[in-house]
Amino acid sequence: MPHKICSSSLIVTLTLVGAISLTSCSGGSTNLGGPSNGSSSPAASPKSGFEADLDYVRKGQYTYVWVFSRKDGKPLDKDDGAFLRTNAPQVVDWVTSDEGKKVIAGTNFDLAKGNLELLKKRFNAEDYRGR
Repeated sequence: MPHKICSSSLIVTLTLVGAISLTSCSGGSTNLGGPSNGSSSPAASPKSGFEADLDYVRKGQYTYVWVFSRKDGKPLDKDDGAFLRTNAPQVVDWVTSDEGKKVIAGTNFDLAKGNLELLKKRFNAEDYRGR
């Protein structure tokens, strides 16, 4: 009789091991390290620098997004910042980018109805609404 108990215990044990083995592999891939057969797309590379800053302002859902830079290509200084804030008080978000050479402005006010022409005399002004 002890022989039957060992035999049935062995069968139960093997059945459990087999069941556990089958369930542990059910959700995983059987292709280890090889090329994927699925149609997975590569992960998008994270945005950095100007593109990340522009994306940040766009997420503010502003009607108008402008990028200002100095005409000589140098980084914006304290006086440039003061000029921009004074002459475009309707801008909600100012984000300095591109190693200080550009500033991205987010607003719901049409700067063309304000001091845009004055700003264009001192800075390069690019409208990024449609880009």
